[in-house]
Amino acid sequence: MNIGIIDYGVGNIGSIERALEELAVTGKLLTDPSQIMGVEKIVLPGVGSYTECMMRLHAGGWVDALQESVTEKRIPLLGVCVGMQLLSDFGAEGAADEKGTPGLGFVPGTVLRMPASEQKLRLPHVGWNEVYHRSSGDTLFSGIPNGSDFYFVHSYAFIAENQDHVAAVSFYGTEFVAAVHNRNVWGTQFHPEKSSRAGFAVLKNFASI
Repeated sequence: MNIGIIDYGVGNIGSIERALEELAVTGKLLTDPSQIMGVEKIVLPGVGSYTECMMRLHAGGWVDALQESVTEKRIPLLGVCVGMQLLSDFGAEGAADEKGTPGLGFVPGTVLRMPASEQKLRLPHVGWNEVYHRSSGDTLFSGIPNGSDFYFVHSYAFIAENQDHVAAVSFYGTEFVAAVHNRNVWGTQFHPEKSSRAGFAVLKNFASI
């Protein structure tokens, strides 16, 4: 199994590569969009601002390559953290106007700042939290007990247009989307590469799709 990890100048790429190595899965760093067609699956990491990440993808020529490989050729894609958020239609973080920065549009929805809770919980939401998967998330969460803990670092959350695309949820003051799935596209708000046994199981399930 050959999984390409898109290297567009953001963090966590090395930790994802090492996690795949521990699973005996070949993780190949992709530094040029032309390399996408040489892999069987794609991981899109993301750290920092939604808008900055989209700017980097556009500047590197990744957006057109992703549209072709994911939409037309149906190559499975896994977005991680901000990489999951980029799967949406629009994101508010760092956007120049109220509509938001256009995303990849693979999973209909918008990414907005998490609301202030009555408990006045701090943002970003950092740390371990229980994740509850739904039937649409069975593939990615196969064999993983509901309520397993995963590691999160985020201040913004995915608001799905269609609830059928919500693969899993978690809670931080209020319910938020922890994973999405639309056809050959998956995304996790948590970091599977930093989530111990349960996170490695998610990566293994993606590699087995």
